[in-house]
Amino acid sequence: MLLDAPDKCGGPQNSADVFLLLVIKSSPENYDRREVLRKTWAKERQHNGAWIRRVFISGTSRTGFEKRRLNKLLKIENSENKDILQWDFHDSFINLTLKQVLFLEWMDRWCPHARFLLNGDDDIFANTFNMVEYLQGQKSNDGSKHLFTGSLMEGTGPIRDPASKYYVPVQVQESEIYPPYCSGGGFLLSSFTTKTIYNMSHSIELLPIDDVYMGMCLEKAGLKPTSHHGIRPFGLHIPAPNVDQFHPCFYREIILVHRFQPHMIFVMWDEIQNPHLQCGKTYSVFL
Repeated sequence: MLLDAPDKCGGPQNSADVFLLLVIKSSPENYDRREVLRKTWAKERQHNGAWIRRVFISGTSRTGFEKRRLNKLLKIENSENKDILQWDFHDSFINLTLKQVLFLEWMDRWCPHARFLLNGDDDIFANTFNMVEYLQGQKSNDGSKHLFTGSLMEGTGPIRDPASKYYVPVQVQESEIYPPYCSGGGFLLSSFTTKTIYNMSHSIELLPIDDVYMGMCLEKAGLKPTSHHGIRPFGLHIPAPNVDQFHPCFYREIILVHRFQPHMIFVMWDEIQNPHLQCGKTYSVFL
């Protein structure tokens, strides 16, 4: 481990005070994304009496002088914000599962009782207020029961084309079908489920597709992921050509949408909080 934030949750004994921990996957060079998130939806705050905390999880990028400069960048950021966990492995798509498992190990040590987690990428637009209200609505679940929800993927299998980003050779995964899982752009899970996945990971070989790997851990534990209509890692598909695809009324009610530019996150976060924003049925019909 290169950078740590051991006091993020107030120490293991006080970590139950954290209602929602935002766990955001970020590569070292994505400074602009992290800065925008700190000022918008990932800002640490209290909502409805629930504390929201934030960590970025990262490896290392590039080589030589450039690698050293990027590591220095993260070190400066962490000294100011105390929100970066960095390990000494190459930050790449194929190592995302390693990043997830290392985070689970960190959480087990420093933040074992945080009640719920958002696990997502640094290019999502999320409404953390809606998240908290949805999770508080789980009346019988304070984080101590199973919850894993997002954009549900079922009946998919390994890509065998070596030219694909998602290529998995048969030597790594023999089965032609994956267990149910949620797309890795972003999903919500409980403390109970986080611990369960961590325990299962001790006996399951790392698969290079991180969201599928989480599904494998859930399957081994006898648990299932569920679908949430407000989690849209593949974006909003609005068929009307004469409607602004980025009108705030589309984004006020959702939990998260994947693939937003930093400047659009900044603008959208401001717009959805406008008390004078009027949204009619025109917008809700597309959601």
